[in-house]
Amino acid sequence: MKMNAYIALLRAVNVGGTGKLPMTELKSICEAAGFKSVRTYIASGNVVFQSAKTEAQVKAAFEAALAKYAGKPVNVLVRTAVEMAAVLAANPFPQMPANRTHAHFLDKPPAADTLQTISNQASEEIRLGLREIYVYYADGMGESKLKIPAAKNGTARNMNTIAKLAEMAAEL
Repeated sequence: MKMNAYIALLRAVNVGGTGKLPMTELKSICEAAGFKSVRTYIASGNVVFQSAKTEAQVKAAFEAALAKYAGKPVNVLVRTAVEMAAVLAANPFPQMPANRTHAHFLDKPPAADTLQTISNQASEEIRLGLREIYVYYADGMGESKLKIPAAKNGTARNMNTIAKLAEMAAEL
């Protein structure tokens, strides 16, 4: 049975005091869902693991397990190791600081009109990816008032985190 390496990114976990989930619990939830070689990375809901399931099956199983644990839906965005490496390689702002360059992960490709729906753009630079929206936050994400309606159900990670997750997944 072929095992695929996956990265799961949980939305709104351990950020700004919402959705507390200790990483030891996250690892246990993954193992109970049948995922193998489970490793977490920093406390913001990043987990790397192996599974023979498809991406859609992994997402469904993980979201069901997390909903049972949290008592409410927890959105999970899933990428294969190859996809995460591609997200890193496709960064349209490679010359900018990695900690200020983010990919907002989405379940589906961003709509053609995504850039027209953005508001409060100041110094940020924005580009669309395959299932990501890349943003360079010149003044830092914490200072930004940028609103991206297409990313409201997604989750963002900076390029340093993406690089580390891609590396961890490649090692599986």
